[in-house]
Order: sequence, then structure tokens, then C-alpha cells
Amino acid sequence: MLWSDPENKPPKELRDAQDMMRRAGVLLALAMLVAMFVLGTR
Repeated sequence: MLWSDPENKPPKELRDAQDMMRRAGVLLALAMLVAMFVLGTR
């Protein structure tokens, strides 16, 4: 890599979309855990 090479960063829209998908994945995992806990206590 040369110092003059452009930085290999994804565009802001892609980074925002990745952050949103990561948050959605965490929320989905938490919802699954809560649902399994609720169903398991019945």
C-alpha cells in the first residue's frame, strides 16, 4: 500500500446500512431469547 492510495472505506450509506443490520440482528437475537424464555416457562 502506498501512502497515495485512496482509503479503502465503504461509502457512508453502506456503513449506515451495515450498522442498521447489526442492530436489527441484535434485536432479533434478544427477541428470540425472550420468546424462548416465555415459551419455556409455560
